Amino acid sequence: MEVIGVRFKEAGKTYYFSPNGHTIAAGKKVIVETTRGIECGDVVIGNKDADVEAMGITLKNIIRPATENDLKQLESNKRREDNAFKLCSGKIAEHKLSMTLVNVECSFDNSKILFYFTAEQRVDFRELVKDLAGIFKTRIELRQIGVRDEAKILGGLGICGRQFCCKTFLGDFNPVSIKMAKEQGLSLNPMKISGTCGRLMCCLKYEQDTYDELLKITPKHGALVKVDSPTLGRFTGYVEDSNILTGRLKVRKEGEENTPSVMVSKDEVTIIKDGKIALNRDEIRALKNLERNN
Repeated sequence: MEVIGVRFKEAGKTYYFSPNGHTIAAGKKVIVETTRGIECGDVVIGNKDADVEAMGITLKNIIRPATENDLKQLESNKRREDNAFKLCSGKIAEHKLSMTLVNVECSFDNSKILFYFTAEQRVDFRELVKDLAGIFKTRIELRQIGVRDEAKILGGLGICGRQFCCKTFLGDFNPVSIKMAKEQGLSLNPMKISGTCGRLMCCLKYEQDTYDELLKITPKHGALVKVDSPTLGRFTGYVEDSNILTGRLKVRKEGEENTPSVMVSKDEVTIIKDGKIALNRDEIRALKNLERNN
């Protein structure tokens, strides 16, 4: 069956629709019906054949390719969102609410306006909703989001110097664990392994598959290995340190604790008994908040 892929937010999830007889290239806009009502989305995957049954999805037809009037409606909605943001920010201050407005979205057909905010605790915003409904004469929804969602909406630069992954290409947030940082040989310094949002960096998750494969062939700290090196000869020793990406190992000869360690390649060793990567309770307790998804 022929499908197209549509995205409603930058770096958001891709949803599939039937093109309903139209040929629509990536980069165009279409009007579709979603669970949130009528929306305008960006086509990121043009017409292609797909096994819908294997994908486990039920296709809806698009309503139409976006027209000039639809594009004008989008521009009008953007102006309304900007105005709504200013008005809502003022009302939040007026009601002295402990919340921070992050973003405003108008549904395409103006049947609803969503206000996204962050707050340390639950907020009683019932009076705020009444005020906003009276001003905009439409359905109002306030939605509290977490710090990761806030970073995805606002964007910024990570410690790598690049745009946030969540803002540019990650469609969904996946759980990230301290164990991943440990297995990747990173310093468990919160400043080194957390993003601007204050949670563990998303790149730990999508790079983990590579580290899992490398860990299968790289001796871990504490491993007992047999070294067969053309320059250092043959001996057994314990791995004191390892660089997973380069495959370089720091090995101390067995029974020679007072002699300097030597550097060898993982290709020059055979594992007799591998070591383990484990977190202690103090590390888990100290860094637990970094694992939270909100």
